[in-house]
Amino acid sequence: QACAYPCRCPSQPLQCPAGTSHVLDACGCCKVCARQLGELCSLQKPCDHHKGLYCDFSKIHRGSGICLAHEGATCDLLGKIYHNGESFQPTCKLQCICMDGAIGCIPLCSDDLRLPSPECPNPRRVKLRNKCCEEWTCEEGSEEKRFETAMAVFREDPAHKPELNNLQENCLVQTTEWSACSKSCGMGVSARVTNDNPQCRLEKETRLCVVRPCDFPMEKTKKGKKCVRTPKPRQSLHFEFSGCTSTRSYRPKFCGSCTDGRCCTPYLTSTVEVEFRCPEGDFFQRKMMFIKMCSCHYDCPRDNDIFLATYHRRMTGDHV
Repeated sequence: QACAYPCRCPSQPLQCPAGTSHVLDACGCCKVCARQLGELCSLQKPCDHHKGLYCDFSKIHRGSGICLAHEGATCDLLGKIYHNGESFQPTCKLQCICMDGAIGCIPLCSDDLRLPSPECPNPRRVKLRNKCCEEWTCEEGSEEKRFETAMAVFREDPAHKPELNNLQENCLVQTTEWSACSKSCGMGVSARVTNDNPQCRLEKETRLCVVRPCDFPMEKTKKGKKCVRTPKPRQSLHFEFSGCTSTRSYRPKFCGSCTDGRCCTPYLTSTVEVEFRCPEGDFFQRKMMFIKMCSCHYDCPRDNDIFLATYHRRMTGDHV
């Protein structure tokens, strides 16, 4: 009864706190900031279903409820217990949430990279008093040094001096290898830094990754072998990410396990664009890692320690 068509949504872009999903209201009209655990909710102010929250109308009357989490495992971080669906800040630089035993975090500080330029030849990040996040400052330098620094990212060509207005043609492309997946099972994230873009700017790229499902049945090792390297699911499956599902099904390879204490991780991978569809009807695409080959080694990550992990193996030979 409260819905009016055609839809009239605010012209200003939606501003939500860090880590808060944008969800459709009950009319299916406008995106609103999803209510979090313990907050009041209603049909027009739905709970964050991406985090497994639902609106319980049994405790409060007159069309209002309170956001509760479905039953799930708690999370243990450095000795402190968090309930399923609970948001928290372990440091001023991170906003985290406990999701059925797994901890997911987003950075609250900008992770941008700044290249030298004639106006700012020596950019440097400094910690300011009473501020959590570092900020960029510019240090002065001589005119000669300033020009040399500004041209450092361009390809040297003795026949033709590079022109500053033709960035992409003269850009010396630099791309790091993809980092290891952030989770040993289930959906995680892998990242790299590249300047392969029209502006020749160093930017951070991310892709989704699944080394193995958490409930994936492992194959038996062959006689004489101690590892299962790249098992494949017998049936095709759909990927799920933040409450949304891939529009098509896949039969990806996963990394197996070893019986001699070694870890099995991706060695040769490819990157593919995967399209996801959300319950609200939205579509989006994300890059995703697909495993071609795994390797077994003793450089294993520490379990359940996302902040203190020392696991920095790189995945080599990535082909898009």
